[in-house]
Amino acid sequence: MSGNKLLKRGLLCTAPVALLISVMAAPAGAQTAPYGQPSTAKGDWPMYFADPSGSRYLPFDQINGSNFNKLEVAWQFKTDQMGAHPEYKLEGTPIEVNGTVYTTAGSRRDVVALDAKTGELKWVYSMNEGLRAAIAPRQLSGRGVSYWTDGKGDDRIVYVTTGYRLVELNAHTGQPVEGFGEKGVVDLKVGAYHGVIGQPGKYEQIDLVTGEIGLHSTPTVVDNVILVGSSFKEGSQPLEQNNTKGLTRAFDAKTGKMLWVFHNIPQKGEPGYESWEKNSADFNGNTGTWASMTVDREAGLVYVPVEDPTDDAYGGARPGNDLYGDSIVCLDINTGKLKWYFQVTHHPIWDYDMSSPPLLADINVDGKAIKAVAVPSKQAFLYMFDRLTGKPIWPIVEKPVAQSDVPGEKTAKTQPFPTKPAAYSRQAINTEDLIDFTPELRAKAVDIIKKNYRMQPQMFGPATVSKVGGPYASLDIGGLAGGTNWPGAGFNPETHVAFLPALNAGISLFGLVAPPEGLTDLKYLEGIGGQPFRIGAGPGFGSGSDAPKVSVDDQRLAAALAAHPQAAVGTPPPRSVDGLPFVKPPYGTLTAIDMDKGEISWQVAHGDTPDEIKNNPALKGLTIPKTGQPGNVGEAVLKSIVVMGDPEFSTGHGKPRGAYLRAYDQKTGNEVGAVWMPAPQSGSPMSYSYDGKQYIIVSVSGGNISGTYLAFALPGGT
Repeated sequence: MSGNKLLKRGLLCTAPVALLISVMAAPAGAQTAPYGQPSTAKGDWPMYFADPSGSRYLPFDQINGSNFNKLEVAWQFKTDQMGAHPEYKLEGTPIEVNGTVYTTAGSRRDVVALDAKTGELKWVYSMNEGLRAAIAPRQLSGRGVSYWTDGKGDDRIVYVTTGYRLVELNAHTGQPVEGFGEKGVVDLKVGAYHGVIGQPGKYEQIDLVTGEIGLHSTPTVVDNVILVGSSFKEGSQPLEQNNTKGLTRAFDAKTGKMLWVFHNIPQKGEPGYESWEKNSADFNGNTGTWASMTVDREAGLVYVPVEDPTDDAYGGARPGNDLYGDSIVCLDINTGKLKWYFQVTHHPIWDYDMSSPPLLADINVDGKAIKAVAVPSKQAFLYMFDRLTGKPIWPIVEKPVAQSDVPGEKTAKTQPFPTKPAAYSRQAINTEDLIDFTPELRAKAVDIIKKNYRMQPQMFGPATVSKVGGPYASLDIGGLAGGTNWPGAGFNPETHVAFLPALNAGISLFGLVAPPEGLTDLKYLEGIGGQPFRIGAGPGFGSGSDAPKVSVDDQRLAAALAAHPQAAVGTPPPRSVDGLPFVKPPYGTLTAIDMDKGEISWQVAHGDTPDEIKNNPALKGLTIPKTGQPGNVGEAVLKSIVVMGDPEFSTGHGKPRGAYLRAYDQKTGNEVGAVWMPAPQSGSPMSYSYDGKQYIIVSVSGGNISGTYLAFALPGGT
């Protein structure tokens, strides 16, 4: 066992302290028999989404619809000791290569190597980054690690720390790779920047400790290139208009040298800068790449999903279309040169971030072979393009949309609507979408909404200034919560069918208020009129190891409210109907889309009916069909089934309170099996085959159940 290893000495709170515990790993410098390049064909799961195309597909069928119900827990790994306190939001998807499982774990985002057959700990690597990680925008364990190898025994694990450092570790020992960066570490904050107010075209480096930028997604590693995105605080209430700007960068996998950088917000003189009127590109931020990127290795192209600029619901300080916000961007993997792009939302103010890794599928449309990229979305459109040219496979037409009446806002006149495939989840809320268990409940919902909210008949309905007595907000679905979010989707490359999870009941209240004086330079932030302003931090923020009990943002808010007190005027508007959602079921779905035809093959409700629905007094005596559950969950695609877990706790079926990991037949959508778990799925599942046995690993957490990796397999290896 090794002791503490100080990687670097420097100023207080800037020097990370790394700890490596080698439990059963080979000694440093030991030779390892070459395994070659890992692949799903060998039974490995070597990337977050299985392969560079993002398929999440393993071509093995030892586990199938006929035996899924026989699965047992082969081993489990609790993450409680990986950090100063347990984590209750474990989102990791492990990778597996040649008998070893690698993943991140715990509230300090440690890296662990586990025996693929037993779950036994081989080594753990931990970095204590002090204040830099404690106030980082994306905390907890993140979503996993990446893998690089030369195929000759030099095998490395690649991950991004909470404090936004790129680290490479020897895959066999857990030791930092000395020749990568500075003793195994590249500081990703170096090169991150924001504008200089009043000086268009001038930019300055952010503070290396307190500057806002991070990442929870895994880097994408293909050949000798590491692709790294950027992200910022979750939630829709940024306190700096001139926030850090999103970056997409590539690094040499052997040395850590930066190969290129793509500015998600164009700098002065770059293409796209003109889409930000009044030089506003220089004084706005965000626009990160927080979802993972996928790669066409043969063509040498990388597909980059880009999020909203600052901020999610009001764009008065950035008139114009604001490229490359809410765009799919295709770059040359070796140079970073822009090949093509498509903006799915002009002048983004709906939180329609490009949320999912693009899917790279070779399909056949009307007898013609097409190398396609299909992009799942919060909008519940599967945007499909020729991935070499960027030409839509089926027409995407610009249609007029509602215009904003918020002072200072200038919405785009039209927005792009795909003609195929059809939307696979709700995109707006109309009367026919409202709760319909009984006519009385429908009437109540109509009355509540009429008195308190603005109902938008079509997607792209803008936010409204929140007023006491109403309207308090516009009702939206698909932005903050809806469609396909960060878990993304998957597809079967043999059948050309994509499988898309969706949250079908994720209503967002888009109301804008003037923030308390002295809090921020933004004119409007999301809030409810007549209610004291609150900052709605994203899930997990402030939960990492060493995070302050009161965040810096909340401290700023407390100071602003102390100087300018606010008192509630009346009661906040209702957000449900007798404790039931405004919208009717299904609340969560899984949809299959034939990508050759651009058509939906089937759609099913995913998950049991939630307890709060089954046990609601207003529904007593009624027979409630399976509603599915609201939530964001991912999948693994096996030879003949799709595997996806419940996003919520439930009771029933003679089991303790918990959740189920479910299997769906790929041809019909029929549920063909389900196994109990002690908590909901919180990270996407994966699968691998080793030594003749196939496994499925899924992360679970929530409620009073801390983060746990569960590995399922058939009894006796058959």
